[in-house]
Amino acid sequence: MLQATSLTEGWTLRHPDGPLPAAVPGCVHTDLLAAGLIPDPFLGRNEAEVAWVGRRGWTYERVLDAGSGQEQTDLVFDGLDTVAEILLDGRPLGRTRNMHRTHRFDVTGLSGRLTVRFASAYAEAEAVRGRVGERPGAYAEPYQYVRKMACSFGWDWGPALVTAGIWRPVRLEHWSTARLARVRPLVTVEDGTGVVELRVDVERTRVEAPLAVEATIDGVTARAALDGTRGAVRLRVPEAELWWPRGYGGQPLYNVELTLLHGDAALDVWRRRIGFRSVALDTSADAHGTGFTLVVNGERLFARGVNWIPDDVFPSRITRARYRERLAQAAAAGVDLVRVWGGGIYESEDFYDACDELGLLVWQDFPFACAAYPEEQPLRGEVEAEARENVVRLMPHPSLVLWNGNNENLWGFRDWAWEGRLAGESWGEGYYLGLLPRVVAELDPTRPYTAGSPWSGSWDHHPNDPAHGTHHSWEVWNREDWAAYRASVPRFVAEFGWQAPPAYATLRRALPGERLAADSPGMLHHQKADDGNGKLARGLERHFVPPHAGDFDRWHYLTQVNQARAVAAGIEHWRSHWPVCAGTVLWQLNDCWPVTSWAAIDGDGREKPLYHELCRLYADRLLALRDASLAVVNQAAERWSGRVLLRRMSVAGPELGRAELPFTAERRTVAVLDVPRELRPAGPEEFLVADADGLRATRFPAPDRDIPYVVPEYRVALAPGGITVTARTLVRDLLLQADRLDAAARADRGLVTLLPGESVTIGVRGWKTPDAHAARTALYCLEPPR
Repeated sequence: MLQATSLTEGWTLRHPDGPLPAAVPGCVHTDLLAAGLIPDPFLGRNEAEVAWVGRRGWTYERVLDAGSGQEQTDLVFDGLDTVAEILLDGRPLGRTRNMHRTHRFDVTGLSGRLTVRFASAYAEAEAVRGRVGERPGAYAEPYQYVRKMACSFGWDWGPALVTAGIWRPVRLEHWSTARLARVRPLVTVEDGTGVVELRVDVERTRVEAPLAVEATIDGVTARAALDGTRGAVRLRVPEAELWWPRGYGGQPLYNVELTLLHGDAALDVWRRRIGFRSVALDTSADAHGTGFTLVVNGERLFARGVNWIPDDVFPSRITRARYRERLAQAAAAGVDLVRVWGGGIYESEDFYDACDELGLLVWQDFPFACAAYPEEQPLRGEVEAEARENVVRLMPHPSLVLWNGNNENLWGFRDWAWEGRLAGESWGEGYYLGLLPRVVAELDPTRPYTAGSPWSGSWDHHPNDPAHGTHHSWEVWNREDWAAYRASVPRFVAEFGWQAPPAYATLRRALPGERLAADSPGMLHHQKADDGNGKLARGLERHFVPPHAGDFDRWHYLTQVNQARAVAAGIEHWRSHWPVCAGTVLWQLNDCWPVTSWAAIDGDGREKPLYHELCRLYADRLLALRDASLAVVNQAAERWSGRVLLRRMSVAGPELGRAELPFTAERRTVAVLDVPRELRPAGPEEFLVADADGLRATRFPAPDRDIPYVVPEYRVALAPGGITVTARTLVRDLLLQADRLDAAARADRGLVTLLPGESVTIGVRGWKTPDAHAARTALYCLEPPR
């Protein structure tokens, strides 16, 4: 039987001051941090102080004894970041140049000093660029010339911290006769029966040995002989329970085990969990253009999605528990789809396991983003090898429903002046429209593939045409007011978003001792977007009287309100146009460090007001007020019937009119009600409120700067597990910033609007010494200009 010996202990990192203890999995930065030799690059402007780390080579070492009683021993690295030479007692075992794949070396009977010598990823990228020629990209860093996590080189939300190291586990594998080299589970559902076909490839030491495989799932067992190095075994599970995305059904997972046999002797075992479900992508043409609708188990979905970036600049620090926490936050917000963005990595099994369990659909980008990628060697062979390996590695996960060729590269070729600069040179089209769809079709035909995001389906339409396929909506953030989200109905909005700073306690930790201001040195360093603060300021000016210079607290609150408002404007509008629009994927769920960004959860894991707004926007049932109508959005499995209370209100307090309207929204549909003309607000001093079954929508017809708000008055009292706020006047967008009370404190809700006489109880956990007066100092709401 194959035996594995972990090699995660006993490593050292060479350093001029002497060898340092090295953590494996890990990277150079984390080892230097642990030794106190570099400052924390997340704090202040320390990022610049450690830039030298990515510019030099590094060497890891340990003693290796590969002796065993078996016929072969392999040294297996699950991940080397990125350009490395592996030596044993100075003799080369091999070289690597790809962070996204495993590497295996025959070390049978060998022992001695194992050395892993990393070259700078910059040096490799620059050498490849010199060989294949210059290619355009969104950033000056040379990330498209090396198969490494692109955002290591920095992004418009991330620092430039170019890593090196043994970033995933390493082990020895001892085996005889044969081992399982690859197992591909093709999982389908046929007339209510779950079917899994396990296609097997083996590596042998003895060609003549007769081999077989035996597989078991849910009490069903099947056996098949291998023909040379390949074979297949098919299992049928009658009345298999279907795996569903969250909100549509349960997530039953089945343990499947396959054993490689020589006679009655077990040589190797493969174990995974699978789920039975069907998945399709409907891209058929219709009266509105070309659709893009995910279909799971025959059910057409409006995808409530978020984009996912690596949760840490140093991915080896992301534990199984941290993946689970972050993804559970997504599920709790109503998210049912997570897009693994193409400037990051193929995530660890822990990520996909959590998605399987939580019912989160996974849209997986291949790692290409925002650049023209050369298709010459040495890159082409590495791209194919990594694609083949990772398609097979991730196939067992029922949560994985879509392969995507790249992020924004097809769009970039058409709109970002690449075509002229390339002058006929390769730029990645051959990957996205040739190599990658061929690999997916060959290895994983049970899942759909799309060439890119955005992508209209063919060159017959502009790649980012909102009427065809997927659309990225960035003109709004970059140049327009967020009200412009309501001007169009894309078929599927795969990226859109609005910036805001992180939570106050996150800023205080990241910028110790700094007097916070929107343009203070640390704040500017932790704002990576091009003209990010300018766009934040212009976004505020369109809606609010700007806060006084130096009033950081008000600026911080208003930018977070504006972020939540912007995203709400888009999602309410697009959800109300289902099924023409079939999904929204917010940019972005998470951050990899403390930064002003588009994230709903900041780099310290704290929820912004946007996160709590997502809980409302992505709930099964949603009310969305438009100028003259109310959309009753029902994504639940049952019909929603009832009566909605519409009230025309004065901001000064009085109710000016009301009506109760009956409604019925069938399952997975949207009903639209006309707002009676006499209830439509007549000016900026009026607004409309809709209430039904505990849900509320409001519609203010003017920007806040033009609304004659009264001075808000409210009472604050302690309540079990939190506080209760009772309004005497209109209190719009009330927010408790619980982390101002205690860095560990979290509120259970975000922005809430109270009418006169209404109360809300805000739960607070992690608050060590509850005090009503202190709570009042952490409460913010909209006020008349001072």
